[in-house]
Amino acid sequence: MRMSDIIEEFIKELFDEEDSIEIQRNELAEQFNCVPSQINYVIATRFKPSQGYYVESRRGGGGHITIKKVSNTKSDYIMHIINNIGNEITSNEIDILISDFLTYDILETKEAKLLKVATSDNVLRLDKDTKDKVRARIFKNMLLNLE
Repeated sequence: MRMSDIIEEFIKELFDEEDSIEIQRNELAEQFNCVPSQINYVIATRFKPSQGYYVESRRGGGGHITIKKVSNTKSDYIMHIINNIGNEITSNEIDILISDFLTYDILETKEAKLLKVATSDNVLRLDKDTKDKVRARIFKNMLLNLE
């Protein structure tokens, strides 16, 4: 596993008992023997609103960060994701969302595979700007029709 994956797993495990956690960036960086910017990277890429999280950070004192899970029910979670995707999404961002969906039992494996294939670069043979826009529309519409 890459360091980013290990840090992400650790933070997600903190959510096992809580819907909101508080961490100190410097303490976490020290624990994982990495630079604080690595912690920032993980939080910025893996704990976004489009992935069901709200992040609040404060400067000073080691970089206090509060991360909250946004929704509880499957349909609330899916609607939250749909509303936060925007007009474009990359293949990598979809991979992260699908991984989260599987982790939180939002999707079955078969549904996840269909979402991944339908939004893959192999299917969307378009220029990058158009591809990410079409991918977002396909992904949102598929999510709307999951239930």
